[in-house]
Amino acid sequence: MTNRLWSLSIVCLLVSSCGVPLAKPLQDQSSTRHSNPDTTYSSTQVSRGLVESQLDKETTRLNADLSMSPTSFPLSSTTPATTFAPRSPSPNERSTSNVKSKSSPKKATSQPESSKRPSLPVQKNQGQARILQKKLTLSQLVVKYPDTFKLRGSSQEKKVALTFDDGPDTRFTPKVLDALKANGVKATFFVLGSMAYTHPDIIKRIVNEGHVIGNHSYSHENLPKLSADKFQNQIVSTESILQGMIGYAPKLIRPPYGAINEEQVRWIADHHYLIVNWNVDSLDWKSLKAEQVLHNIMQQTKPGSIILQHSGGADSQDLSGTVQAISPLISKLKAAGYTFVTVPELLHVTKGK
Repeated sequence: MTNRLWSLSIVCLLVSSCGVPLAKPLQDQSSTRHSNPDTTYSSTQVSRGLVESQLDKETTRLNADLSMSPTSFPLSSTTPATTFAPRSPSPNERSTSNVKSKSSPKKATSQPESSKRPSLPVQKNQGQARILQKKLTLSQLVVKYPDTFKLRGSSQEKKVALTFDDGPDTRFTPKVLDALKANGVKATFFVLGSMAYTHPDIIKRIVNEGHVIGNHSYSHENLPKLSADKFQNQIVSTESILQGMIGYAPKLIRPPYGAINEEQVRWIADHHYLIVNWNVDSLDWKSLKAEQVLHNIMQQTKPGSIILQHSGGADSQDLSGTVQAISPLISKLKAAGYTFVTVPELLHVTKGK
């Protein structure tokens, strides 16, 4: 039986290999596949006759064998075409399908949030945040807070103010006081809380000789780098030390290096202090000679100028040039028609809060 099935299969293959469907007219077949219709027609007829004869014989034998087999398989030339209805996958197939779908990263994995482009409102908010966080320069702070941040006095009056930072110490502050006293000039001293605590006698001398005291922080820290609490402590602790020595809480504050940020400026304004920087820098902290200190000051001074010098500093600094330049500086500026005043007098403010 198996051999006959194979024979039937071979016959079917022969039919298909001829490339001629039985239902298609011979004329059409010859016209589409060959250039000589007459020759093709006769050869096709012969092939078809042989194939049909052989197919009939094999079908008869197969039906006979099948009728003798215990299991009958209906075979009919008129068997209707089988219709395949969709079926649900078995549990095993479903599990396999799930595994395949999970193993496909492109389908199972969603796009990560970080790779998604932010919406326009988010971009707008981020831009606004960057603008708000942008730090203002010192010159911008002076313009924005003119009542709290001062660099000079009025240019309408030919007055100037000498200021001295980083004291008091025992090496140079007494010599500066001697020079000022000899020339009859009053100045403003921005002192450190730590140095004032160490040298209270010099603080008292400054006050007794008619000079004004300002707050220069406790330990000369770079204030913008400090937290709000530490910044405030630098100011308040110095004020507490000075108030017990001089009888008033200094209104004037000069931040070390002249550096301060906007949040700190607002705090100072809220607590009724006044920031006083300068517009003339002697650069004497570089341990310059007296001639250089004098030149730097004379070149920049204008009506209303606040002049920066130092009466104390690190052990490595030599402020001898500062001390030696005081007398000739006063003489030259007086000769040019300038009057020397303290910072409160120049800015028309009180020395205490």
